[in-house]
Amino acid sequence: MTNSPKPVDLNNHHRDTLMKIFQHPTSHNIEWRTVLSLLEAVGTVEENHDGKVRAHVGDTIIFLEKPRHKDIDVQQVLDLRHMLQDAGYKAVVEELEDRGVED
Repeated sequence: MTNSPKPVDLNNHHRDTLMKIFQHPTSHNIEWRTVLSLLEAVGTVEENHDGKVRAHVGDTIIFLEKPRHKDIDVQQVLDLRHMLQDAGYKAVVEELEDRGVED
């Protein structure tokens, strides 16, 4: 099992992106580049020869397709939320909300 992540490991931009991913209702304006930056901070990201991105965080690996526009779609948000929750980042979001750090 992976160690519990700490919010101090993330810069303000990463925390903002993380908060948007866990936001309800689901945000429709999360930029692809900020997602990649967050994933690089919390795990590993590799671009495959087919153009898809392989993201590995904790024990979970997902494949993401670069969106046509700058923002990711709702299904990608849900996939990211599930992966980050499995890696313990839901607790980070709850801690940030408790401290009043919201977007």
